Amino acid sequence: MGKATELDELFRQPLAEFTSARNALAKAAGKDGAEIRALSKPPLAAWAVNQLYWRDRDRYEALIEAAGEMRRTHKSVIEGKRGDLRAASREHEIAVEAALKATLSLLKDSGTPVTAATRQAVLNTLRALPADEAPGRLTRALSPGGFEMLAGVTPGAPPKREGKTPRDSGGGAASRPKGKADQKAEQEAAKTRARRAAAERAVRDADQRARHAEFEAARAARDATKAARRLEAARTALDDAKTEFETSQREAHKAERAREAAERRSRDAQTALETARASQLP
Repeated sequence: MGKATELDELFRQPLAEFTSARNALAKAAGKDGAEIRALSKPPLAAWAVNQLYWRDRDRYEALIEAAGEMRRTHKSVIEGKRGDLRAASREHEIAVEAALKATLSLLKDSGTPVTAATRQAVLNTLRALPADEAPGRLTRALSPGGFEMLAGVTPGAPPKREGKTPRDSGGGAASRPKGKADQKAEQEAAKTRARRAAAERAVRDADQRARHAEFEAARAARDATKAARRLEAARTALDDAKTEFETSQREAHKAERAREAAERRSRDAQTALETARASQLP
């Protein structure tokens, strides 16, 4: 089994078994052991999205395809080309919702309770795909990006300002009445300017919506992270309390057995004392 396959198997493991499985794999990996041991245990949201990749590949790939199409459409519009941003965003949201439903179902099947914080963290991660980590091997929850995903895209040139028309310059041959061809050319130019203006407005509107969505997503991601940390701290405290309870229970049983044994020895000693006294009587 190659290293890549072994790593795939590692990330398919139940989350509770990740650390022990990673350490065992690192121990057997020789020179690659340090690199494997450095792999972080995925948070619950990242692990859940990993399972979507491993267990429902078609739905995962549909989401990645929709995300790619939406980014290509944004790129085209910013470059001044045609693109239906509304349709691309709608298709992406449909794919995200389908992936979210499937991922939460996988979580429930694994016996993991799905809290509001977990759901939001999974949703943020799905919206941020594709990631810079290998599919199925996420080691962190993700936050949706904004226009940084379009880095390197050159915006289309704004429409050129029209100079004075021959009619405006006054005098000479330019003041002659325009023919039908000239009028048609002017109408086409006006339509072109209107389309460019509409495209610019669409880009500005899309940019504002994207930045607003990015802000809201970042805030939701921060809230989800805080909630997840509080939940993890509560779970740790609960585990510690259970351990303390079990330890105290064992010590109480041990103390009870010691008390009973001491009482038996006391009774035996009292009986022996009474017997000895009785033997000394005349």
